[in-house]
Amino acid sequence: MKMAIAIAEFVTVSAGISAADTMAKTAEIDILEAQAVCPGKYLIVIAGLLSAVSAAVEAARGLHGSRMISAHILGNPHEGLLGAFYGTAKIEQIRALGVFETFDAATMIFAADAAAKTAIVDLIEIRLAKGMCGKSYATMTGEIAAITAAIDRAAAEAAKSGMHLDSAIIANPDKKLSKFLM
Repeated sequence: MKMAIAIAEFVTVSAGISAADTMAKTAEIDILEAQAVCPGKYLIVIAGLLSAVSAAVEAARGLHGSRMISAHILGNPHEGLLGAFYGTAKIEQIRALGVFETFDAATMIFAADAAAKTAIVDLIEIRLAKGMCGKSYATMTGEIAAITAAIDRAAAEAAKSGMHLDSAIIANPDKKLSKFLM
């Protein structure tokens, strides 16, 4: 059985809340996030078996397609993606630090997944849209070569949709900073 994550974004809050309800009633999925984000859009992130996630997204598209900005499904997400998304990743030490930003939330999910699958890195956090005018970012740690490869891969993934905003690689972040990242 394949796991999947989907992210859907709606033009209005009312359409988004209604779509989240439709998704939950259509298939056996978990709603990971359902919230208003700047500038007045609504973001839904769901997880479950690929078939259930696909059915839920299609049901929402059928009822709310005219108000849906986008919906993307990611099959077989990296095992560290959910821990970073929930802020529960267990990171003991930050070696090199990678920070990656996108203009939107959907691209961030795909870019972070690609980065984590490219090299041996630990995803620290994925922050989607809220309080950031719709932008998103991810932080990760690992050896400098791994971070460089992961950030390069994330940038290439985000470049496909033109949503790459910025990135940084810090070889050895100061301990005074590290405590705010974990």
